[in-house]
Amino acid sequence: MALIETLERLLASGQDNALLRYGLGNEYLKAGRFDAAADQLRRALAHDPRYSAAWKLLGQALAAAGRTDDAIQAYENGLRAAEEKGDLQAAKEMTVFLRRLRKA
Repeated sequence: MALIETLERLLASGQDNALLRYGLGNEYLKAGRFDAAADQLRRALAHDPRYSAAWKLLGQALAAAGRTDDAIQAYENGLRAAEEKGDLQAAKEMTVFLRRLRKA
């Protein structure tokens, strides 16, 4: 929780960027706060729509929240972003996550 509070203080102080939002989203996800995680990850993506790691975590947060269709959409968008950037590892991981969600 200390890290969440630290990141929230940074935001409150006026700092706002994709990495900060990603970090906060990641911590919310770890804490089981899936909707808050998804919100922060969307904000990270507003800063950088090609941030493939944020797309991947957004898909995970949405899937954990039971929002399968939204998670599939996030992974599809993330897959496109990863392929455009040449981020092969992220693309591979999101492909696996997508396949699992579509089977479920």
